[in-house]
Amino acid sequence: MRGWVQDLSDLALPAECGGCGSPPAVLCARCRALLERAEPRRVRPVPEPPGLPVVHAAAPYAREVRALLLAHKERGALALTGALGAALAGAVRAGLGPEPGRSMAESRAGPVILVPVPSARWAVRRRGHDPVRRMALVAAGRLRRAGVPARVAAVLRQRRPVVDQAGLDARRRRENLAGALEVRAGGAHLLAGGRVVLVDDLITTGASLAEAARALRATAGTRWEQDMPVYRGATREGREERQIGPRSQRGKSVHGAPEKGPVNIIGVAVRAAVIAAPRDSFE
Repeated sequence: MRGWVQDLSDLALPAECGGCGSPPAVLCARCRALLERAEPRRVRPVPEPPGLPVVHAAAPYAREVRALLLAHKERGALALTGALGAALAGAVRAGLGPEPGRSMAESRAGPVILVPVPSARWAVRRRGHDPVRRMALVAAGRLRRAGVPARVAAVLRQRRPVVDQAGLDARRRRENLAGALEVRAGGAHLLAGGRVVLVDDLITTGASLAEAARALRATAGTRWEQDMPVYRGATREGREERQIGPRSQRGKSVHGAPEKGPVNIIGVAVRAAVIAAPRDSFE
């Protein structure tokens, strides 16, 4: 309900830019240019958490970009979804290089599968929407229009409650999220044969992306493809997303050393892309 009501209000009421506050547009030309002209690069938080996949970010998390992300996430400025999703698509494309040990042609085989890092259920309820999934849907559409087969697979879910990450240092964030995510029943089937890219709005310590990658790694070696049919009560939000049902199947958690390249899962490599990262994390 809140989504379309907010969309209508954004169109009908005068607004100020979510980035710099200047009227009358939700996104002024200058702030739009900050996103459109961004040159995505690889980022590495310090310290780098174990298991973090290769991450590319579109822009530094500062000033206008920070304000835009917060306006979209916390204040429901849904008119920003298109520009933010386009920036995310750019970060995804930047990370789609050849995989170690494979040719460029082999690395490009299969569709790009965007896997949103899930928000806590309480956060989604409070905000009235799932900002990362919204941006992932836009990013997938942008990639398809650019000739890159892409879809969204919301296969990750929280298996236990977590506390708000705000105010936690890197160690406490890792402890807070350790073992918190899992792949939904049937999720491994949806990931097979694709180029998997974890997507989020922001990376700070890397704890969320490292935990999401761990949850995906834990699906490797399972027999879900043979033994666990996809839940038939599935829902879909847009033709580019495959959403699966509520039943869960837990695999064994595998904790590894820090990754030097993409994380391997079910024959493909897992990468990650975000819109923003701290300025000092860019290579």
